[in-house]
Amino acid sequence: MNIQPIHNEADYHAALRTIETLMSAGAGSPEGDRLDVLVTLVEAYERNHFPMDLPDPIEAIKFMMEQRGLSPKDLEPAIGRLNRVYEVLNRTRPLTLTMIRNLHASFGIPAESLIKPMAS
Repeated sequence: MNIQPIHNEADYHAALRTIETLMSAGAGSPEGDRLDVLVTLVEAYERNHFPMDLPDPIEAIKFMMEQRGLSPKDLEPAIGRLNRVYEVLNRTRPLTLTMIRNLHASFGIPAESLIKPMAS
């Protein structure tokens, strides 16, 4: 197996091209093992060179609502009365620690996304 570290953009693109050719490799085969190693290297390179920022808390809530077909009324148990839900969604009221805990527990929204400062 001839695997090299990914040092630059050219190495990165070469690894992606190789991964594409190996996508149908069987697990446990030499090609499958090579695919596993290359994917690990590419993930490490991407983590260092293309870091993903956490979403804005309100955008995370709205995304979850859209994905699950929920309305603001569905957030009342986690946030409070409907007027408070609208205040949070309109960014006029910040999330409290209790709201963050409830949203995480009730809807599975990652707590890390909810504790990030809201965009103005």
